[in-house]
Order: sequence, then C-alpha cells, then structure tokens
Amino acid sequence: MNKTIYASFLMAMTPLALAAQTDTLITADDLNQVVVTGTRTPKTLLNTPVLTRVISHAEIEKADATTLQDVLKQNIPGVEFSYSMNQQRHMNFSGFGGQSMLILVDGERLAGETMDNVDFDRLTLSNVDHIEIVKGPVSALYGSNASGGVINIITKTNDKPFRLNVNTRLGKHNSQRYGLTWQQGNHKWANIFDFSRTSSDNYDVQSAANPMTRVFATIYGDNTYNFKEQLAFRPVKDFKLSGRASYFYRQTKRSADTPERYRDYSGGLRGEWQAAKNDYLYGSYSFDQYDKSNFQSSSKLDIRYYSNVQNAFRLLYNHTFAKGNILTVGSDYMYDYLKDNRLGEGAHHQDSFDAFAQYDGELNKIWEIVAALRYDYFSDGTSLQRLTPKLSVRHTPLKGLNVRFGYGMGFRAPSLKEKYYQYDAAGIWLIQGNPNLKPEYSDNFNLSLEYRWHYLEFLLNGYHNHVKDKIASGVPYYASPSDRTPTLPYVNLASHSVNGFEASVKGHWRNGLSASIAYAYTDERIPNDKDGKTANNEYIPARKHAVNLHADWEHNFSKWYGINVMIDGKAVSGVDNVEYVNYYDISQGTATVSYPAYTLWKLLVSNRVGKAIKLNLTVDNLLNYKPKYYYLNAPLTDGTNFMVGLSVDIDKLL
Repeated sequence: MNKTIYASFLMAMTPLALAAQTDTLITADDLNQVVVTGTRTPKTLLNTPVLTRVISHAEIEKADATTLQDVLKQNIPGVEFSYSMNQQRHMNFSGFGGQSMLILVDGERLAGETMDNVDFDRLTLSNVDHIEIVKGPVSALYGSNASGGVINIITKTNDKPFRLNVNTRLGKHNSQRYGLTWQQGNHKWANIFDFSRTSSDNYDVQSAANPMTRVFATIYGDNTYNFKEQLAFRPVKDFKLSGRASYFYRQTKRSADTPERYRDYSGGLRGEWQAAKNDYLYGSYSFDQYDKSNFQSSSKLDIRYYSNVQNAFRLLYNHTFAKGNILTVGSDYMYDYLKDNRLGEGAHHQDSFDAFAQYDGELNKIWEIVAALRYDYFSDGTSLQRLTPKLSVRHTPLKGLNVRFGYGMGFRAPSLKEKYYQYDAAGIWLIQGNPNLKPEYSDNFNLSLEYRWHYLEFLLNGYHNHVKDKIASGVPYYASPSDRTPTLPYVNLASHSVNGFEASVKGHWRNGLSASIAYAYTDERIPNDKDGKTANNEYIPARKHAVNLHADWEHNFSKWYGINVMIDGKAVSGVDNVEYVNYYDISQGTATVSYPAYTLWKLLVSNRVGKAIKLNLTVDNLLNYKPKYYYLNAPLTDGTNFMVGLSVDIDKLL
C-alpha cells in the first residue's frame, strides 16, 4: 500500500517538474475571485481576512461532477463519506460531522436531514457558479450548526442574453444523467431554468469471508428529478429583486414493494438595494420543505412519515466608511417545524431569532482586523440564549504573503430530532431523544500562511478545536431486564479536541498545464460519555492522513478542436474503529474493525468539437480498487467505471 501511495506522489509531481522547464508566469484570474462567506461582505480571495477555499466553476466542469459529494471528495483532503444501514450518507469533514458543517445555498439554510446530514443528492451542480468553504467556527455570523465551518454553494447569475445547454452521461450499472439549462434576459431581467435527472440500478457486491461486523450485500441505486427556476428583475440600477423556486424528487428501491421517496419544495424572495454609495441593504424570505414517504405498491398509497418545514426571514445592512472599513449588522428569524411519526408527540416546532454585528477594519495596507458578535435565541423547551464572538486578523508583511489568525466560538443547539426522537430502528435499538440536552460549545484557533509566487501558490493552515458537551448518540443499554431491544440515547459527551493542519501547493502555467497536491492531517479522538464509557460510534473517525492530487492539461489545436486531459487521485491512511460485532445483539460485544489505506484515481478526457460540443470520456477508479469488506464505512465501489458524456451548447449552433 505504501508503494501505491508513493507512486501516487510521483504521478502528481511529474507535471510540476516538466512545467518548471517550460515558461512562465501564473495566470492570476483566481486572485480576483470575489467571495462573501467568510465576512458576509464581498472580498477578493487574495484580500479576505478569513481563509476561504474556492472550488471554481471551471474545476466543477472539468471534474464532470454531479453532486456536492462528488466535488468535495475530489477536491478537499480530509473529506470522507460513510453510510448508514439504509445507505444514507454521513460526512466527516476533517473531524466534523454533518451537524457541525453548515451547508448553504446562496447563504440560505436547507431543511431536512438524514443521519444528521443534508440530502446530498439534491445538491446538484449544473447551475453552480462556485463553492466557498470556510473551515472553523463561524457561528458568530451563521449561528447554530456552523461550529465546524460553512460550505456555501453560490449559484449562477445570468450574464448572457440567451444560452441553452443539454447534456447527458452514461456509466456502469445503467447509471444515467440528463440535464438542461436555459438562460435568457437583458439589462432589466434575467431568467435561469435548470433541470437534471439521474438514475442507477441496484447491484450486488461480494465481501471476503468472516467479516468483523455488518457488511453490505447490495448497493442501492436511485432515481432523481431536480427542477430549479431563478428570476431576477432590476427596475432601476441600484435595486434588484429576485425570486427562486425548486422541486426535488428521489426514489430508492431497497424493497421492490415499498420504495422510499424523498421530496423537497423550496422557494424564496430576495431584495438588494444600494441605498447610497456607502450603504447596502439586503432582505430575504426563504421557504424549504423536505418530506420522506414510503410508497405502498399494492395499495398505490404514498404514506408520508416525515416533514421538516423552515420559514426564514433575514435583514442585512452594510455601511462602508471613508477609509473602506465596513460595519455589518443583521438579523434572522426562523420558524422550524418537524413532523415525524418517530417523534414522541408526532410534531414539534421551534422559533429562533438572532442579531449580529461585525466590524471590518483595515488599520493600514498590511493589517486588517475583523471582529463579530452574535446573539441567538431558541424558544423550544427552556429558552436558550447565547452570545458568540469571533476575531480574524490578516497581516500582509510581503507582497504575495498573507498571514491569517482567527479565533471563534462555535455553538450548536440540539435539534428537534435529538430532543424528541422515539424510534425503533429495525429492531436493532430504540433511538431515544433527550429533551434535557445541553447546547454544544467549542473554541477554535487557527493560523495560516498563504504565499503566491509567480506560477505557484503555497498554503499552510493549522487549527485546534476544543469541543464541550458534544451532542451524539451514547452507549446503548437495556432499560429493563425484560427488554429485547436496547435503548440508544442522545447524550452530551465529555470534552474532546480536534487538531490538524493542511499543506498544499498549486501551480498554473501558460502552456495549459495545472497541477496541485494537498495534504491534510487530522487528529480526532472519539470522546467518552459523561460516565467515562465509550460512546457508540457507527461511523469511523477521520483518517489521520489524506492526500489529494490533481493535474490537467488543456490545449486548443484549432478553433474546431481542443482537448483537456485531467487526472485526480485521492489517498488516505488506514483507521481503526470500535464497533458492535452484531448490531442486532449487542451482548456479543464490540470488536476493533480495521479500515485499510486505499487510493482512488480518476482520468477524464474532454474533447471540444467546434464551439458548441464537448465529448467526455471518463475512467473512474482507474486502478480498479475494491474493498475487501463492504462495511458501512468502506467506499462503495465495485471497481473501474467507464463513463461517456456529451454536452451541447445549442445557442452556439444557432
């Protein structure tokens, strides 16, 4: 395995060595990329005081990624996905799970969760401009669930009078993807409509003999439909009004007689007003409803058992002072409603309110300080209130060098599910909510150095996060001697820390070559409960070592033909996890399950024919890796997958 990882490093570094023998200087378009997530104000990527990782539209397009999960695994070291028994996804982002990494679309929260994560299948990328990732707690700006960071998906705005694209991709296990994007508008109004459909079949996998714990025998496919509409109107130069609506549908057939269905209905209105040269006002309303149901084939009944509805209002005001310093104040209100047959009383709701202020001050050309403070209030049960501070500092002692330091307090209120769930999980255990849960707090410190020199970008980022009263499932127990099914409670765990650092090098050359290598070290220790007992952890902790490697070469041979050749690699170290031998009989005890190191490679060749046509040929899992055991925490791949895709810009043919 070590030889494989060493070979992976050589494969990634070879393009760097070759390019160094050619020309020239970096093309610096990415330096002017505008980001908003770290401060809620527009900043160029080079000058933002909060370290922000951007996955650009070009990177998404080159990767031919379908969902957020695809692009995170391919671009960010330290990100891994595990699976529940019904194969719903659980994300580990450098030691933080889905409940601690807040995922936004254009700054708006998402309703619904599965295994404490959003439904990643609804987060398709065909209408995405770029993705902004801020690691570390940003609760002072975004409130609960942002103690580990924020992933903000920024959708496209229409910048063309007319554009029409259709695309498709076919792969293994009858995997199919179809998409259509239509844009039209002028200086007054703009419209973007996006449709995508995906499908794949179930397929069987084979594990070796004598697994240590439960394994999958079948990998479930699904069918999805996703409709998105955005309309913007600018009656005058300084005022913009926009609206959006979307519908998502997913069906999974774990049982032919009772397929599982997931739906989302979302909409919103937003107004932006440049009231004066130095005054900006923003207001929005967002609605999101996420439902789960089982379709009874025999009776033709679609029985809904889960519905999460969120109504959110936001006001934001920015004032820019004479020297460019910015004051930001804002407030949010959200009504959160959850109806679930597995809740003790069937339905619960919660009101939450917040107010925050931030001051962004440039002391001089080389020093910038950002300080923020937020107040949060939650109505459910005993009223919960919290003040959350944050401080960020950027120092630029030399041209091209940024030194950033940050401190932030993380905060996560217990969810309605964690407080009130009462659910028999397929006879394995009774999941028990806990209305007495305390909120989860954390203190995070990070220090980063970023240096750009000619065609190279260097980054080193270290962090320490100390978490108190972490909310998680505890140790299963039998409530009474007569019980046949153990109870699995939600509890507050003992304090623990997540430490780590990242290092990366990226290069761009004028000959069309780009290459990068990124390494992440994560030290996550699963905490015990308050009584010192080892808590149940069906998901693996973060792997200590992870490397992502990338190289691509783009060249236009003529106006009629161009090519882009891309290779991506991901290598991770092994990890051990203590799990129950038999989840249906915990009296059999636990065993240490070893998850080996592995590497995955992806090769993609994109052929441009004329101005309008792209033909993509992809080999995913290039080295044909297959896990020995298909545990819940193993990568769900059964070997190499050959895919072919076609994209046509119809407007360029007219």
